[in-house]
Amino acid sequence: MEPSGPQRSSPLARELTRVFANYNKHATQLRRNLKETEAFFREMRHNYSNARASASSPTAALEAGPLSCISFPRQEEEYLHSIVGSVPYILVLGQDCPVRYQLLNCMLGERLLPLGPELGGPCGPEGGACKRRKLCFTHGRQTRLSLALPGQYELVHQLAAHCGRWDTVPRQDLEIQEECEDPAHRLAELEITLHHPLLQEAKIMVVPCAGVQPIEQVLAECTSKTLPIILYALSQDSVTPEQAAALHKVHEALPYPVCFVRVSSPGDSGSSDRGSLHKQLAALSLLSSSSGNCSCGAPSQTHGAGKPQSVLGESLERLHRLLVPFARQVLTGQQVEAANRLNALHCRCLDLFINQAFDMQRDLQITPRRLEYTREKESELFASLMAIANRKQEEMKEMIVETLSTMKEQLLEDAANLEFTDIIVTPNGEPVTTKEIKSCIQQIQELIVVRLNQAVANKLISSVDYLRESFVGTLERCLSSLEKSTTDSSVHNVTSNHLKQILNAAYHVEVTFHSGSSVTRLVWEQIKQIIQRLTWVNPPAITPEWKRKVAQDAIESLSAAKLAKSICSQFRTRLNSSHDAFAASLRQLEEGHTGRLERTEDLWLRVRKDHAPRLARLSLESRSLRDVLLYGKPKLGRELGRGQYGVVYLCDKWGEQNPCALKSVVPPDDKHWNDLALEFHYTRSLPKHERLVNLHGSVIDHTYGGGSSIAVLLIMERLHRDLYTGLKAGLSLKERLQIALDVVEGIRFLHGQGLLHRDIKLKNVLLDKQNRAKITDLGFCKPEAMMSGSIVGTPIHMAPELFTGSRPERLPTFDEECWQLMEACWNGDPLQRPLLGIVQPSLQSIMVRMCDGTDRKSASLEDSN
Repeated sequence: MEPSGPQRSSPLARELTRVFANYNKHATQLRRNLKETEAFFREMRHNYSNARASASSPTAALEAGPLSCISFPRQEEEYLHSIVGSVPYILVLGQDCPVRYQLLNCMLGERLLPLGPELGGPCGPEGGACKRRKLCFTHGRQTRLSLALPGQYELVHQLAAHCGRWDTVPRQDLEIQEECEDPAHRLAELEITLHHPLLQEAKIMVVPCAGVQPIEQVLAECTSKTLPIILYALSQDSVTPEQAAALHKVHEALPYPVCFVRVSSPGDSGSSDRGSLHKQLAALSLLSSSSGNCSCGAPSQTHGAGKPQSVLGESLERLHRLLVPFARQVLTGQQVEAANRLNALHCRCLDLFINQAFDMQRDLQITPRRLEYTREKESELFASLMAIANRKQEEMKEMIVETLSTMKEQLLEDAANLEFTDIIVTPNGEPVTTKEIKSCIQQIQELIVVRLNQAVANKLISSVDYLRESFVGTLERCLSSLEKSTTDSSVHNVTSNHLKQILNAAYHVEVTFHSGSSVTRLVWEQIKQIIQRLTWVNPPAITPEWKRKVAQDAIESLSAAKLAKSICSQFRTRLNSSHDAFAASLRQLEEGHTGRLERTEDLWLRVRKDHAPRLARLSLESRSLRDVLLYGKPKLGRELGRGQYGVVYLCDKWGEQNPCALKSVVPPDDKHWNDLALEFHYTRSLPKHERLVNLHGSVIDHTYGGGSSIAVLLIMERLHRDLYTGLKAGLSLKERLQIALDVVEGIRFLHGQGLLHRDIKLKNVLLDKQNRAKITDLGFCKPEAMMSGSIVGTPIHMAPELFTGSRPERLPTFDEECWQLMEACWNGDPLQRPLLGIVQPSLQSIMVRMCDGTDRKSASLEDSN
């Protein structure tokens, strides 16, 4: 049945409706952004993370590597879903049923629930004598009452409201009858469906008496995916211990602030100590000691991201001033937190994209240079070693002769004292067999060869030692980096091993290498001759004198020239073999990198053209939503100027900024949207700098131009005028030089942050009232790694290398040092132009020399305007 009178909406209800409607509108935007963010990360996970887990090819492994770190943390995703999916819910609690009903009626602007005598007896202590049900208010086209189990089904029951027309919910329907024994009927809640605008935006629940259902059970039904606006009606100047305990249970289940409202109970004289109530609530940690206000109890009206606090209102007459800002702060606080979390995720991953783009660009630039460097340095090393082998043969011959001469006496002495292996020689040196004599001669020869080998090798090594210092360290590190970064396992460490073989060819030179070498054959020929000369009919006695004679004959029979030639020849052979193997493995390594770099370049293009712009747009939306939640939509003032991509307006105040300049940009297509989003990210990520115009925030206006288009409103620092206007009005030489220094300082700061402006011109340099300059409009500003190589900017102000001829005319009175600096700065070869670290002190020197502390005008410069 419908109530007899038409339903009306109070100013409080209308204002609350607007607050909840705004919340739901922004919640829809947040949900859409979150949904698109999840879709983006699902795509990234499908393309890269899964590819990495099942990478069976170098291509999959490459694509997975750099971008597998881009992910949506599960915990963060669940938290955002819990906030974004929350439905606003007004929860009405209180010290007793009459004050709860009175608060509900005041909020809806209708006498919907009975009060006073119509309600019957008052609640006993903690509802002990009261059996009033839980009430749930929902929206519907028709007004109706029904009993239902929470979240389950409606009970078939005849209510008093069904029997006729009613203005106020019948008391019988609010209470559980004593004779009722059905447990389901006793637990059922009374659902009241109204065609009320507030209920279109939020549900309302009035808790039952404590004797009907414990408060923790009641709250358990409204903690899932709800954002409660908790109201607590007070009829007394204090809360009982039982009521305080119940409030603490509420806070444990729903950790949100509470709006306490003092409701006059029947017979209340109005003479109550409100200050003591505030102190008691604060002492119970139910109210902040600084919150509330003795005059009205309203929370702060200023925008901000502070955490909402519990408040205390002293009367229903002032409920409008208390409840509307309280509800707005609670709802806004939740959404600001969600927008901040979402935007932080966007920015974090976007920065990862940009860093990966830098890494990929560096890889594309450095890897070919490393390969070329490796090839060049190995060639230099090979040529140096071959030169040593070619020119050292004569030196080696002389070195062997000198070494033998120096070592001869010691060798003879060592040979005389040599103890033979596997040969028994009697103390008196009796003759032995011919076979044993041959073995003795061979052992003496081996002694000489071993000692000679050590001496020659040590001296030869000293002549190539410097090569290790010159080549090995940098070359080995370069090769190690190249081999680690390739996906072809067949070339892993192979090239480095061949480099080591080249060095080993220089560091392991020996007089003898193996039994088949020419040196060994030469030595054995000498041994045979010695044996023939020493063979007698009767074997000689093995005495120290005989051993010395054998050693001396062996030393004299060695040919230093043949030994040196053999050593150098074998040295060259080993070098050539190692060099050829190195060159082959380097070609294989280069082929592996060529394919990898092609895939890296393709991935780099995807990051620049697709991944980063898409994420930047989501970041712009989440940040703009956060800004509009905190500070509202800015109001456009008079037009200040127009540019190629937007209109600039005056904005008297936005948030804490006063005054501001507001640039409205209407992106015509997705490309412009993406470019604008990336510009906003780069600009917002910059630390504040006195030579850059500060960007306060952004708002996406869906109603721009009467709703015909969507505009992005960039709220910026307001300055006095631009440089073009300043030059027309006239600036002194000192002011002009200072402006030039300011611009150079701003550009150097951007470069230090890895950004290139690419559109420096008069209109993009703004001046304050003291004619100090700040750079603005970073529309074309990008990190070098995110640039596509396309030509952007205003044609007349583009880079000098894009023009031929077309340089300004020098006036006769123009200062020579200034002119030389200008000519150097517009040199057509970028490598010939001076760095800003040189330009800045040059300008400072010119300023000191020409201005001399004065503020005189330069007529010649003004004439050039």
